[in-house]
Amino acid sequence: MTSSIVSFTVYTSPPRFVLISLLSLVFAISVSSNPGVFNVKYRYPKLQGSLSALREHDDRRQLTILAGIDLPLGGTGRPDILGLYYAKIEIGTPAKSYYVQVDTGSDIMWVNCIQCKQCPRRSTLGIELTLYDINESNSGKLVSCDEDFCYQISGGPLSGCKANMSCPYLEIYGDGSSTAGYFVQDIVQYDSVAGDLKTKTANGSVIFGCGARQSGDLDASNEEALDGILGFGKANSSMISQLSSSGRVKKIFAHCLDGRNGGGIFAIGRVVQPKVNMTPLVPNQPHYNVNMTAVQVGEEFLDIPADLFQPGDRKGAIIDSGTTLAYLPEIIYEPLVKMITSQEPALKVHIVDKDYKCFQYSGRVDEGFPNVTFHFENSVYLRVYPHDYLFPYEGMWCIGWQNSGMQSRDRRNMTLLGDLVLSNKLVLYDLENQVIGWTEYNCSSSIEVKDEGTGTVHLVGSHFISSAFPLETSLLLLSILLLITLLFL
Repeated sequence: MTSSIVSFTVYTSPPRFVLISLLSLVFAISVSSNPGVFNVKYRYPKLQGSLSALREHDDRRQLTILAGIDLPLGGTGRPDILGLYYAKIEIGTPAKSYYVQVDTGSDIMWVNCIQCKQCPRRSTLGIELTLYDINESNSGKLVSCDEDFCYQISGGPLSGCKANMSCPYLEIYGDGSSTAGYFVQDIVQYDSVAGDLKTKTANGSVIFGCGARQSGDLDASNEEALDGILGFGKANSSMISQLSSSGRVKKIFAHCLDGRNGGGIFAIGRVVQPKVNMTPLVPNQPHYNVNMTAVQVGEEFLDIPADLFQPGDRKGAIIDSGTTLAYLPEIIYEPLVKMITSQEPALKVHIVDKDYKCFQYSGRVDEGFPNVTFHFENSVYLRVYPHDYLFPYEGMWCIGWQNSGMQSRDRRNMTLLGDLVLSNKLVLYDLENQVIGWTEYNCSSSIEVKDEGTGTVHLVGSHFISSAFPLETSLLLLSILLLITLLFL
């Protein structure tokens, strides 16, 4: 069997502006002036007076990343900006476009279905939402209750689910949102790498959920709506597992989130350059868990009970690119934050939005505060700099570390390392060998990925998401603004 490197283009919405009508005009003109070209976009919605939005955002987001595929990224890992990563994919015959959130923390892909009454019909992200209709696709078919996929995902036969019935699904997320419907199978199109920084269209048959009922942040009340979610978790039902089982890709992928410029790299395939040191994944865990051995603040190691790091149920640290912040057990969080703030005795720490410790500081944070280094099995370490774990908010600096001891029962005292820790690092997931690793890297550059089928090595580049308009659009906007100014004068 041959395997290839494939890619999705990730979109995120641009910042909001006051001149909505003018920008709508500009957007319409810019789209019509670039037919057939889709730029990677991202959304940079500023926090509006409340840091609690970050926590709600983290509850919603799950681990998500593609394996053996090049996924150009948009967005940012900065804690003071909510980055929603999403990709545009094509489904069906003839193909239709769908915008789905990329999620390595969930194990199924689903899109809103034509039967759905509570599904969003419009989005403020500047995208056109589409409802999937199996009757409009020549390649679509229902997945019945007696098929192997339905048995596997349900853990056996479903009570009351007969052979002539559609296999149902229900997915509940951390914030209480849910999606329910039935499984279908259809052709999904993606981009296959054809050379250095070049792609061609490829496709594969994938089973996914047809969402007939949504609740919480997934229903019609969600203004920043998408068509669905692209699950890239570890289970056999995930997108990466299905593509791998068909022999199209290896279960190996990598991402590099550019915390400086936005965007970055997302590749499915064997990364041969840069070299990455690997640590084992904790077996029999639903997420990407690794064995942490120590925590270091500056030159000093925290005094932590050894059994905290012992492998077992709910042990280890979860590497989660779908979460913005980083969550630490109280026994780590308290001494870590104390050591950070004690570097500057004159600091006056304020509690903001109940959970965030913030303070005024006019110096350079990388000079005034220590690095935090997490140590893992196989002598692998992950270093986090002050400019990563401190973020600006309303004239203050706030600490991005969160106390998971204060979370709900399901999340209490877990270690979860999100974008705050993973930005500006190439993170490699090798599910073939059950290992994961990372290295500091310039995420606005490119990496080398090996095509397992041909043995050739291709460059996979980053996608820098700029909020700047194209030149002709910028000139048009400038002319409109000058015209308005003259009218006021």
